[in-house]
Amino acid sequence: MSDDEEETEPAVELGDRTPVEGAPLARISSRLFWPKEKSEIDRLEGESVIRTPDGPRELSTVLEEIDETYFQRHQEFERHVRSVIGTGPVPTAEE
Repeated sequence: MSDDEEETEPAVELGDRTPVEGAPLARISSRLFWPKEKSEIDRLEGESVIRTPDGPRELSTVLEEIDETYFQRHQEFERHVRSVIGTGPVPTAEE
């Protein structure tokens, strides 16, 4: 069988898609240029809803709990946010 005749099925079968409310933190931080002040992050992305183990939360409410006012790199920002929201499985959305 040549390459042209092979069936193009996914290498890994995907399950049913389960909706999750909010955006991944990495998606929010990737939209910003670093370094960045906390107030500027709040102005630009504060209304964004992020995924957390306790359910979706607005980024501005998470930023209120962070004492740091300036982030050199996105990794530093994400570390501070994760110290507030925690890590773990994210609950699925109610349909």
